[in-house]
Amino acid sequence: MIQKPKGTYDIYGDKSSQILFLRKLITSLMDKYNYKYVQTPIFESSELFHRGVGETTDIVSKETYDFKDRGNRDLTLRPEGTAGLVRCLIENKLYIDANPLKTWYFGSMFRYERPQSGRNREFSQFGVETFGSNDPMMDAEVISIIVNLFKLLGLKGIKVNINTLGDMESRMTYRSALLDYFKPYLDDLCDDCKSRYSKNPLRILDCKVDSGNEIMKNAPKMSDYLNEASKEHFDKVKEYLESMGIEYVVCDTLVRGLDYYTHTVFEVTSEVEGFGSQNVLGAGGRYDNLVKTIGGPDIPGVGFAVGIERLLLALEAEGINVSEDNGIDVYLFAMSTDYKRYMFELANTLRVNGFNVDLDYSGRNIKNNFKHADKLGAKFVVLIGKDEVESNILTIKNNETKEEYKVKLEDITLFLDEKLSE
Repeated sequence: MIQKPKGTYDIYGDKSSQILFLRKLITSLMDKYNYKYVQTPIFESSELFHRGVGETTDIVSKETYDFKDRGNRDLTLRPEGTAGLVRCLIENKLYIDANPLKTWYFGSMFRYERPQSGRNREFSQFGVETFGSNDPMMDAEVISIIVNLFKLLGLKGIKVNINTLGDMESRMTYRSALLDYFKPYLDDLCDDCKSRYSKNPLRILDCKVDSGNEIMKNAPKMSDYLNEASKEHFDKVKEYLESMGIEYVVCDTLVRGLDYYTHTVFEVTSEVEGFGSQNVLGAGGRYDNLVKTIGGPDIPGVGFAVGIERLLLALEAEGINVSEDNGIDVYLFAMSTDYKRYMFELANTLRVNGFNVDLDYSGRNIKNNFKHADKLGAKFVVLIGKDEVESNILTIKNNETKEEYKVKLEDITLFLDEKLSE
């Protein structure tokens, strides 16, 4: 028997209802913020991730799905959403109208890593990317989107961890300080950190292996190397968060190792039982140099990503039920095969008038049809027999109260509208 690849999963039943609910909620939230949906290809030129984004991340150097197509082109399944969206911005010259350009995406990403709970080789992300504004108000707005989404879902103990990497001048000064500090301790660091030392010393601070090492606790802090412009930007971000009543904690060890990140970086957590230290449900930051790095104009950006599978696990752990499946409006069945065409035509009429409708395709008896209507969560059941067809007066039952109505065919849409709105 052919089975799905390791680290992937099928979406059906309750899980599909949950994902549809989340997407619908996110779409509504994005409309309120006036963000526009953008969809990019699932695979891109490998150069976008390997040269455009840089080889210094574990995602690019260890975890990408790379392949050659039949034209011998090097392609990569997207491991994250930002790079592809930036490529789209540049290729389609969307930056011309970036005043600012506010976008969002929702789709599958791919990373070759050891599958575990909440982390698969194919996974879904919701993300936001904005371009064209270096105003700290935009940083705060982007953070507020995650916070408000989690609040709408009913998650508790939502907290924002924030830090600043400063501008490029501050960052380079800090980089030099880290090189000087870690140089005597290289033999005490893990192999990955030894490699990061020359390539990207900021990523040493993010190491999971050495996180408890005393060396890390005494490392220089970014806040001590900020110039005045960087301090002012960060202070404004905090001020805007406070104005929205969003709680935050300044976390000195929170970094993004990529060179294109500047100023604000953040993670949003929720106090989810059983998640422990792995309670980060969304993360992002400002990347004012990314568009230029990939070959576009020098325009700023800020964004985040939320892992959908991890979010669903958090909701499940908190006992929060999210589902798009609220049952159907109407279930139809015919008392005889002679009336199937009548039933079928009526189903189509109801559907084009906006009702959610299903019908009996299997010739069930009356008892089993009512059982099936219950299973589908039907609010009303329409029975179609000889009398109904000849008189065009339909028998309709409220499937909850069992109350029965006789309704003229020409009045059925008005009747259902009134009853379903009660």
